[in-house]
Amino acid sequence: MIVALPFAVGALALLGFILVCMIRLSIGPTAADRAVALDTINTLVVATMVLLGAAFNLVVLLDVALVYALLSYVGTLYIARYLERGLP
Repeated sequence: MIVALPFAVGALALLGFILVCMIRLSIGPTAADRAVALDTINTLVVATMVLLGAAFNLVVLLDVALVYALLSYVGTLYIARYLERGLP
């Protein structure tokens, strides 16, 4: 029980941060604000997967988090390129 409490508090904190970023994603005045909010949400999801992988001792969640982080990075690059230049 004592070990599970810090994981639960961390997961709830990350969930709260994700909700705040979703608000920014929905009301962001510019596309760049929305892109940054989406990238932050992706980073927080990766952190949540790593935290849950450590809490439940599941190595597969760490692998999924790594692949998700790489795909998120590539997606962020494409969004940044689109915002900078427009359609290819």
